[in-house]
Amino acid sequence: MFQDHQRFEGFWKTPSLWKEDRLFGLRQFNLPVLDFREAFYSAINSEKISGSVLGKRVERFFEVGLQQQEDLEIITANLQISREKITLGEIDFLVRDKKEERVSHIELVYKFYVYDPTFPEELARWIGPNRRDSLLQKTEKLKQKQLPLLYKPETKEALKAMDLDTSDIRQEVCFKANLFVPKHLAGLEFPLINNQCIAGYWISFSDFSEENYGDFEYFTPVKKDWPVNPDSGREWFSYKEIKEQIKDLFEYKKAPLVWMKKGDEEYERLFVVWW
Repeated sequence: MFQDHQRFEGFWKTPSLWKEDRLFGLRQFNLPVLDFREAFYSAINSEKISGSVLGKRVERFFEVGLQQQEDLEIITANLQISREKITLGEIDFLVRDKKEERVSHIELVYKFYVYDPTFPEELARWIGPNRRDSLLQKTEKLKQKQLPLLYKPETKEALKAMDLDTSDIRQEVCFKANLFVPKHLAGLEFPLINNQCIAGYWISFSDFSEENYGDFEYFTPVKKDWPVNPDSGREWFSYKEIKEQIKDLFEYKKAPLVWMKKGDEEYERLFVVWW
């Protein structure tokens, strides 16, 4: 239904979870601004971006987007590091900034989080919509596993072949996120994170009542289409139809992202959660 240029633009325009200042001691790599021209869309559509896993797709989008930058060169992507045939991990990207004459190790993260105010610590409140992951779990993995991989002896040996010295490589993360807050907290400022990441709100199934939501049209995109802007939707369902679809997903403990069409040019994004 949707094309890769729509997914690509949604990914690229998603804000970084924090700005220039470091959060968690992690330096943010900010994506350059792109001119989304029709010719560029054609170039994206010509790329064979296979599979339905969102994480793999955004890695390809990241790679394709950086290839449009004259000052940036991707040295390697998805570099597997192994020891005695056992995989230790993967280096997402090594990128050379020709202008600044610098090489960066960049780990790419693209997440959808909801805000659960029942957690006592502020940053612990950002969790996955199905409660299977969290912001703190991901940043801990970055700090304890993914970024330290650069300094493993096996990585140093692999980079020698590229004439690279790990001591000269700067480490950064490109951490982009779409955040959803409880509906009653919509419009508030949230500390520590970039509030431009707030993309919508979440409600429980019991709050998804016909009285409040019965007059609108809906669509539940599959996960690979979550970055797409709702105004790209062409197929819409009634409240009763979408409620049945949500019930089916709840059987598997999956909280769907829902697009709500309130008018010809008015859309909202929300999660309806099962917990």
